[in-house]
Amino acid sequence: MTRPASDVTPNTWEFLRDPMIKPTGFREYDARWKFPEEINLPGVTALGLGLGTQMRRRGIEPVIAVGNDYRDYSVSIKNALILGLMQAGIQVKDIGPALSPMAYFAQFHLDVPAVAMVTASHNPNGWTGVKMGFERPLTHGPVEMDELRDIVLNDEGMACDGGSYEFIHGVKEAYLDDLVGDFKMSRPLKVVCATGNGTASAFAPELFARMGVEVVESHNRLDYTFPNYNPNPEAMEMLHDMSDSVKASGADMALGFDGDGDRCGVVDDEGEEIFADKVGVIMARDLSKLYPNSTFVADVKSTGLFASDPELQKNGVTADYWKTGHSHMKRRVKEIGALAGFEKSGHYFLAEPIGRGYDCGMRVAVEICKLMDRNPDMSMSDLRKALPKTWATPTMSPYCGDTEKYDVLERLVAKLVAKHEAGETFAGRPIKEVVTVNGARVILDNGSWGLVRASSNTPNLVVVCESSESDAEMRAIFADIDAVIRTEPSVGDYDQTI
Repeated sequence: MTRPASDVTPNTWEFLRDPMIKPTGFREYDARWKFPEEINLPGVTALGLGLGTQMRRRGIEPVIAVGNDYRDYSVSIKNALILGLMQAGIQVKDIGPALSPMAYFAQFHLDVPAVAMVTASHNPNGWTGVKMGFERPLTHGPVEMDELRDIVLNDEGMACDGGSYEFIHGVKEAYLDDLVGDFKMSRPLKVVCATGNGTASAFAPELFARMGVEVVESHNRLDYTFPNYNPNPEAMEMLHDMSDSVKASGADMALGFDGDGDRCGVVDDEGEEIFADKVGVIMARDLSKLYPNSTFVADVKSTGLFASDPELQKNGVTADYWKTGHSHMKRRVKEIGALAGFEKSGHYFLAEPIGRGYDCGMRVAVEICKLMDRNPDMSMSDLRKALPKTWATPTMSPYCGDTEKYDVLERLVAKLVAKHEAGETFAGRPIKEVVTVNGARVILDNGSWGLVRASSNTPNLVVVCESSESDAEMRAIFADIDAVIRTEPSVGDYDQTI
């Protein structure tokens, strides 16, 4: 019987015998727990049995590609997961250590329907989790996650004959071949390759070398203790380190990757950190010249430039703002036939004919290098400065417990909607509308905005603000949205602020 985390503690007989899982680890679009405090190895096996049962209930062919990131405990987690999948009668294709997008690639390369990637993504050491899916290139969203949670927590996993195991060699090499093809740079390009000692260290330097890019290495030695910083290209600590490396080396830019390689961060030749949504606008400008009248999806945390940028408007672009989260965005890109989706966190979803629709930091790196090759007279800072000027905060995350955050958010959304309906101002300006597709995005009459939503991965709220006018207005928007947030006593301190 699966037991909640509160019933079982480490270093007990029950901990080695009974599946123990904290229910809140089943999140909107992947599963994530602290290990071993919130899930034990028998619990991971129960998860595998549940996932296999879910596949069979849905009539999915019982074959799955499984990989793991570069953390010292990930192989143990993966093996426990595989045991459960095999109990459910699933044929497991183990691709070994991998990036999440390499696992997604394996679904196509091996022609298998399902994937389970053991990774804590950008979370610090001590976390584990699984990104999974069975409708390529999509991954589990809220419906699939709720279904899986109920199967696992209600002990509905069903053992079945037919399970098998096979280790598959050569997927990494095929993945790199698929990314680069025969492309070679025609202009010199010097790139700081920042991997934070994470899994991307085994991929990114070779990827750049294959394209003829000069590599400036930055923490590219695999080390699962993450001795320099936790690899997360949305965190200012990593971006500042990338900036320092650009300035010290004279590189044309820095490209940085998170712990499982599905995100990419950019610093330009002047050492300026470019938030991923602005990089998305730069890429959309370039791609919309090649593919006019394209649709691009942006998440609700992203800049308003996707809708207002004159160059995108000239190229006939349609902007679609959608829910934050890699599964939400992948699904939206596929559903509406968008060319690409861009998320402020650094997830990019490049669909046919550029990519396959899943988020891949390595694919983004390749496409940025191709963009630079198509614009030989432009530096990355030139491309940044060509955008209309806006002032934006980093993504900020005040603490709010997993069991409370959605109720807190519901009240905050109601308070912000009430301000709009009452005709109140925000940062001294009229509120044009409050978009509630994912939290509340308060949009002012000049297009400036502030957002609060609940994190799907960690016990936090998420706050982002952008002004089309000034740094002062951006700070005023943050102050007003924070004042509403502070009406909720269970919300704690920010991880970073402006």
